[in-house]
Amino acid sequence: MSISREEVEHVAHLARLGLSEEEKTRLQRQLSQILETMRAIDQVDTTTIPPTAQVIPLDTIMREDVARPSAPVDDILRNAPSHEAGFFRVPPVLETGDRDL
Repeated sequence: MSISREEVEHVAHLARLGLSEEEKTRLQRQLSQILETMRAIDQVDTTTIPPTAQVIPLDTIMREDVARPSAPVDDILRNAPSHEAGFFRVPPVLETGDRDL
């Protein structure tokens, strides 16, 4: 199965890609090779293979979540350009009409 030049141009148009003639030719060849590979894979008998979402075992690489005390609030706020009532004070970032949220 090969992909036509028109199909390459159609997909490029949908993806909003501007392709040169050389790129269109190269992509036509590459996409045709991909489709041929998929057709070969489609011929493999998979009736005895159960469906799975993950083909390799997953091992977590995350460390245990252990609660521990943080630095004192005064030490942390000492580096803040502005703070109020134990919190960082930042300028508003969302606006709706004439008032800030």
